[in-house]
Amino acid sequence: MASTNTPSAAGSSRPNTWTAELNLRYRRNNRDGSDATVATHSHSGPIRVLKSLYPEGPAVCHNVMIHPPGGLVGGDEVVINVAVQDNAHALISTPGATRYYLSDELLAAQRIRIQLGEHARLEWLPLETIAYSGCRGENQWQATLAPSAQVIGWDVIGLGLPHANQPFVAGSLLQQLVISNIWREAADLHANDKLLMNGQLGLNGYRTMGTMWWAQGSALTASQRERCLQACREALSAWSTDTPCAITSPNDNMVVVRALAPTVEPIMQRFQSLWPVFRRIAWNMDAPKPRIWGV
Repeated sequence: MASTNTPSAAGSSRPNTWTAELNLRYRRNNRDGSDATVATHSHSGPIRVLKSLYPEGPAVCHNVMIHPPGGLVGGDEVVINVAVQDNAHALISTPGATRYYLSDELLAAQRIRIQLGEHARLEWLPLETIAYSGCRGENQWQATLAPSAQVIGWDVIGLGLPHANQPFVAGSLLQQLVISNIWREAADLHANDKLLMNGQLGLNGYRTMGTMWWAQGSALTASQRERCLQACREALSAWSTDTPCAITSPNDNMVVVRALAPTVEPIMQRFQSLWPVFRRIAWNMDAPKPRIWGV
């Protein structure tokens, strides 16, 4: 696939950088009696979705996002815009990790913008993000929710490649998670920040961090939040204490799980096991495991 000469997010015109944009729109189609969530999409550059899948029936549309280059280097930018219209329900996953490779001085960025209409539901369930030593990356996820909209999602970041003996000893990654008017978090991760990387108030020597959330545009009931907190605590009690994991309700609109681990696998396993818990309490729905997770 040919590269582009489009200026990067960092303002450089260096050739051989990738720029890619994917626009996904979901709507609830009641015209033909199918009551289906229908996806339409457009793209530029090397990013797209595979065909829509309906393993749960027509109401929930599953999509898998594909980024053929397999990662980002300095100057690359990936933009993903998702709009879920009133009453539609979408589940989005990926077949592999998002990778930030060794960069020069240019920034590599992935920017995700999500808009949810009334009674819309989105499940944002990608595989992990891996920051290679020497990268300079920015990973933004931002959503705007109508009062009755809900989102279940997660974000897992691995620093370096422990299994390959390639530790994260240089570079940086800025992670931003935002739900407008509800929640804002940022982690500015620098390999040379020893206090952050190794301190007890930072990553405490772990090199993978994960955040999982269930959020609504308006306040959840106290009963909903308490049921979710209790159910997740029970589920997590079965796991080894070697991997710190905790669940909180930072505000009335959401429940958040946070986890640390030496590698990606324990956190992904925990989050995938918690996903059915969130789904059952939020929507009284079963949670058939997306086939892409087993590939």
